[in-house]
Amino acid sequence: MKVQYDEEIDALYIRLGDQKPDGVIEIDDGINIDTAADGKITGIEILGASEKINLETILSYTLELDRDILRKKTA
Repeated sequence: MKVQYDEEIDALYIRLGDQKPDGVIEIDDGINIDTAADGKITGIEILGASEKINLETILSYTLELDRDILRKKTA
């Protein structure tokens, strides 16, 4: 998953995979779902994002790593 925010146009895009979008479904004013040819969701676009969601929450993230996996690769 990849999250991109364009501050100039206040648009947030959440890419959910590597598939190329083939269609768009507008679910609300300024909220669009990109779909692939097989019907799977490939991304979510939110226009006017700063008015619809808390950008601080969506643009920050935490990674949890399995330390056992890290030890195996470095040992």
